Amino acid sequence: MQSSPLLTGFTDNPYFSAGFGLIGVGAGLAVLRQGVRHGLDFARRQLLVTLEIPSRDKSYPWVLHWISHAKLARKNSQHLAVETTYKQHDSGSVTSQFNLVPGPGKHFFKYRNVWLRIDRQRDGRLMDLTTGNPFETVTLTTLSRDRGIFQALLQEARETALVKQEGKIVMYTSYGPEWRPFGMPRKKRVLDSVVLDTGIQDHVVRDLESFIGNEAWYTRRGIPYRRGYLFHGPPGSGKTSFIQALAGHLQYNICILNLSERGLTDDRLNHLLTVTPERSFLLLEDVDAAFSQRKQTDKEGFRSMVTFSGLLNALDGVASAEERIVFMTTNHLDRLDPALIRPGRVDLKVFFGNATPFQVRQMFLRFYEHESSLADEFVQRLAPHGPVSPAQLQGHFVVHKDSPRAAVEHATDLLVPAADR
Repeated sequence: MQSSPLLTGFTDNPYFSAGFGLIGVGAGLAVLRQGVRHGLDFARRQLLVTLEIPSRDKSYPWVLHWISHAKLARKNSQHLAVETTYKQHDSGSVTSQFNLVPGPGKHFFKYRNVWLRIDRQRDGRLMDLTTGNPFETVTLTTLSRDRGIFQALLQEARETALVKQEGKIVMYTSYGPEWRPFGMPRKKRVLDSVVLDTGIQDHVVRDLESFIGNEAWYTRRGIPYRRGYLFHGPPGSGKTSFIQALAGHLQYNICILNLSERGLTDDRLNHLLTVTPERSFLLLEDVDAAFSQRKQTDKEGFRSMVTFSGLLNALDGVASAEERIVFMTTNHLDRLDPALIRPGRVDLKVFFGNATPFQVRQMFLRFYEHESSLADEFVQRLAPHGPVSPAQLQGHFVVHKDSPRAAVEHATDLLVPAADR
């Protein structure tokens, strides 16, 4: 069969042949490129495994803390960020430390003979409204056969971050809808460092120890597993100090909530009480400052947004949390509505008064051991005069910390109003 003259003309044309060849080569390269890309994607899915850690996850600060101390990724990294710790001492001197950590971008490091890649990405469009910081994501990537390294890394990061909290108390405050540590963990306070009147310490400790770990007893009897305490008395009588000592003694942390905080609503209050960290006391200080006989107080032109009924429902309503220990403090018991401190919301009320002769003597001996005679003389000098708070006594002993005799001779200084000293 003879070809048509038109087709013969195209095939014999060198420009057409060259163009057709280029098209064929281009198509072949495109197919090859697509094949390589799909092959790489397939290999990546089969050979690599990633772990994504968003900044909203609790493990996120642990991983960043671990990276900053492990010094694994910053040796060869060209993208660094600085984390500064700053502390100003009472003397006025300043101590600061700069830790360089991998900044946004990709970083490679070797951990336990396994290569990993850190990809730290920052989303500039989404912000954490509670802190003003952009949301971040840290992605760890390694070979699929090494995926078990993630568990070891997270465990080590957790242990490294929490080692600072061993033997200490973590103080939490509310940030938006969640609790976050406030400042550095504090050293535990020895229970006997808070000198109370006879029997108070033992009574409260026995009550708490009887409650903790006894959930089954409450469940069998259909009683909500929660406990409420009200410490009331004049300022400086040791209410908050004793709560801190109890937390250290029982290995609990403390969540501090200010009912007069701006932006705190009934819904947010109920949510915060529901998501309280495990093994934590919930501390509501000076509850009379937020409510006085069911009325919201107006402090400096600002009225609390939490309603009295909202507080009651959060404490023991249908949606209130179980396994919770609440401490409330007040300097004015008479200002509190009976509905707030009835049994079920407050199970134990404890009065913290001014220092009794027993407390005065015990506090003296705590500062000046083996000075029993001077302790008795100090008590006798104060006995005929007005009341003195434990906080005043502590301040007096600190001033005369090197001389118990001077503390006795200046005992009457405690009776002079602070404004006249």
